[in-house]
Amino acid sequence: MAVDKKTIQIDENHIQTIFGQYDKNIRKIEKTFDITYVYRGDGLILEGEETSVAKAERVINDLLIISNNKKEITDQNVDYAIRLASDGDGGKASDLEKDDELICHTLAGRPIRPKTFGQKKYVDAIDNNMIIFGTGPAGTGKTYLAMAKAITAFKKGDVERIILTRPAIEAGEKLGFLPGDLQSKIDPYLRPLYDALYEIMGAESFQKNMEKGLIEVAPLAYMRGRTLDNAFIVLDEAQNTTESQMKMFLTRIGFGSKAIITGDQSQKDLAHGTKSGLDIALRVVRNIEGIAICNLTSKDVVRHPLVQKIVEAYEKYDSKKTRNTSLPKR
Repeated sequence: MAVDKKTIQIDENHIQTIFGQYDKNIRKIEKTFDITYVYRGDGLILEGEETSVAKAERVINDLLIISNNKKEITDQNVDYAIRLASDGDGGKASDLEKDDELICHTLAGRPIRPKTFGQKKYVDAIDNNMIIFGTGPAGTGKTYLAMAKAITAFKKGDVERIILTRPAIEAGEKLGFLPGDLQSKIDPYLRPLYDALYEIMGAESFQKNMEKGLIEVAPLAYMRGRTLDNAFIVLDEAQNTTESQMKMFLTRIGFGSKAIITGDQSQKDLAHGTKSGLDIALRVVRNIEGIAICNLTSKDVVRHPLVQKIVEAYEKYDSKKTRNTSLPKR
């Protein structure tokens, strides 16, 4: 095993940013790649197995670019830079921190931008197509990025209204036990859409636009019989649509509109034996021009790193289960 030693020149003004609070960033890099580090003057010395040192050096140089651009280094930046270096992917985490990747800001001033290259591909597809399917596991930002793009288009005047919808498959007996009118019963199932609207647009602005009919949040059943022109439409939890519901939705889209359909194909709540409208649509429309399909993966999970590990563990479990059920019985 070849041992290597590398020195990276880092101005002391950037050391605290790169090392992180209580040196948590550099310690994570040290532990991940099994290297040692020493900082002397303006030089950071890395020592360890040659390949590991090269990967650690790549991560630190990536974080240095972010720091040089006067951007805050987040835990997500560090985790993604480590993952890119570990996997040998060509991109750099710093590429996603460029100003032209910015979508908008939250009401609190937090910038919203793609945080992985899978998310960047998804956002680019939204810009360049009329209908976009975004699939993938929980935590990949499918819905949140769609909401950010919808609100941005609305504020710019690119569309006249925003329509947000989800299938309320529990609209039978389960919802009946909840108190209140129909809107009160379906609101819990639409809560993730409300949360994103409040964070990006603000509750007061949302309420005003909703009262004017410029923003509509409704269950999918309310879309039947309508033609949706000059609107930005987001269909969330599409894995829980039936074939007829998905066909109905796709044929509602009118001139000047853009539609994003998001769903996690591993988390269906449909009745046993019911085929998912999302699964069928992905096969039926995949070759139609103007429609893009983006498949986000566990690599695009931007929640806590533990969530990413959980998603990957379930993917392995599901893969193993599929292999076992496909084996011929003796």
